[in-house]
Amino acid sequence: MKLVTRQGQKASILGLAAQPQLDSTSISIAFAGGINYFFFYSLEYDNFLNGLKPLLAANQGQVLVATGSENRDINSLRRYLDSVRQRLDVDSVDVFFVEYVFPGDDSKQILAVLEELRSQQQKGRVRYVGITTHNRAIALEMIQHQQCDVLMHRYNMAHRKAEEDVLPNAHKAGIPLVAFTCTRWGSLLTKHPNWQMQPPTAADCYRYVLHNPAVSLALTAPKTQQQLEANLSVLHTPPLSPEEVAKWQEYGDLVYGTGQDAFDTQWA
Repeated sequence: MKLVTRQGQKASILGLAAQPQLDSTSISIAFAGGINYFFFYSLEYDNFLNGLKPLLAANQGQVLVATGSENRDINSLRRYLDSVRQRLDVDSVDVFFVEYVFPGDDSKQILAVLEELRSQQQKGRVRYVGITTHNRAIALEMIQHQQCDVLMHRYNMAHRKAEEDVLPNAHKAGIPLVAFTCTRWGSLLTKHPNWQMQPPTAADCYRYVLHNPAVSLALTAPKTQQQLEANLSVLHTPPLSPEEVAKWQEYGDLVYGTGQDAFDTQWA
């Protein structure tokens, strides 16, 4: 399966995720720069949605809208989906994720939510059913049982164990993978005292993630227009060389485990 717009255009390798600091004009800048995948966690991102709505109206079928919900209550999920469709004046949401599936979830409840989304898919209100998780065992289960059309999973140059199992299995199963936390919440951009070279830029982090053939798309969440424009360079830059890949893996090994808190390394 490939992640494509309603007009059949492939999803851009970089997707823009909502940030409250980003102004509405950044949406059109991102689209003009080559991004056609836009993701938001909730309807609270007014600037993002104010920029996205006119873009959708002017470019019907050329933009992928992605969102989701952590809510496991089916009625609440339906209401949110309807609210998104109404807010953006669209008939369907391209990708709807069951967000942050984790080991403490009730598996029967997750299956019920997935069944509901499949029902919405049959009604034409959702095009792709997705799962987001930081947990590799859950990701593998979803892949093996073909329970999602799209998988959103943590992956970056420090968190690389997904390369051993999740990524190759998703690739083999033909499930597009959206990588998030590519900069590890920005912590990869801070120079480590034992690293003699310059630390990676955000663009380096996205390019590292995209060097893996299983990754269809990397999410970027810049806070400013300047950061967005710098990140757009990824769309026009050649893939990393083997030497660059090795360098950033060495850097990832060095900084691993020095992130924000235990959550940063719990499912490394």
